[in-house]
Amino acid sequence: MNLMVKQIRLIERVDQLIRLQATGSPEELISKLGISKTKLYRIINTMKTLNAPIEYDITLQSFVYVEPVGFTFGFYTKNQKAKILNGFGG
Repeated sequence: MNLMVKQIRLIERVDQLIRLQATGSPEELISKLGISKTKLYRIINTMKTLNAPIEYDITLQSFVYVEPVGFTFGFYTKNQKAKILNGFGG
């Protein structure tokens, strides 16, 4: 698997954990993902560059999105895209 696909899958995993408010502390998240702290912050910064409104919530002990967002990466047929845009993706 090439590097770009691995990075996208890692972003998808971080996105999932953020949505569940289940990242834990940065140290817990690097343990869950099996990556270095440097790599974690590179991923977070990449997501922010892509306009993800990520912050760390001290009370929840989790990274969170400060406003609702969606993340999708991949190719879809026109029918699949219509379903995703209308909230029926899966």
